Amino acid sequence: MPAPAAAPDSDPRLTTRLLLRPYGMADAAEFFALIAANRLRLRPSFPTREAAATSVESSGRLLEQFGRDWRTGRLYVHGIWHRKGGHYLGDISLKPKWTAPITLEIGYYLAAEAEGQGYAREALAAAVAFAFGPLGAARLLIRCRPDNPRSVAVAEALGFQPLPVPARPAWLRRVLGTAPVLHYILRREEQA
Repeated sequence: MPAPAAAPDSDPRLTTRLLLRPYGMADAAEFFALIAANRLRLRPSFPTREAAATSVESSGRLLEQFGRDWRTGRLYVHGIWHRKGGHYLGDISLKPKWTAPITLEIGYYLAAEAEGQGYAREALAAAVAFAFGPLGAARLLIRCRPDNPRSVAVAEALGFQPLPVPARPAWLRRVLGTAPVLHYILRREEQA
C-alpha cells in the first residue's frame, strides 16, 4: 500500500495539557536549544537527529525536511508544547511502513526538566489516536533502550506489549554493544 495521496491534516492536536503540531521555521531556535541542552542524553536513542541539529541554521534545515517528509508521507513529526505558557517540551514522531499491515514506528523525547510529569504518556496517547485514525495504521511499534525505564513505562501504560528481543548479529553487537533494544507493539484490535 503506498503512502496516502494527500498528506493528513497538520492541525494542532490538543490534549489536556499539551499542544502537538508539526514544526515551522520559527521553531528552529527552540528546537536547537532543547537538543543542545539534552545532547548527551538524546544521542543514544536519536543519534541522527542529534547530529543534524548543530546550530539554529542546521535545525531550521532539519525542520524544513520534516515538513517535506510530512507532505510525502515519509515521517510525521510533532513538536510538543505545554498549552499553558507555551513552553516547548520535546517531540514525537511517527515513521510509517505503508505495506500491509500498515505499521508506524513511534519515537519520542522530552527535555530533561519535562520528564516525570506525564507529558510523554499524554503525547503518546495523542500520537496513537493520530496513527489509528487519519493514518489508518494496523499496528504501532516503539523501541526502547533498556536503560530508559521511563520510556518503557510510557509504552506499557498505553497498552503496548513487549515483543521478543531479536538476537543481534555479532557485527552489530560490536558496534552497538550487547544491551538489547526492547520492542513494543500495539495493534488496532487491542486498542481499548
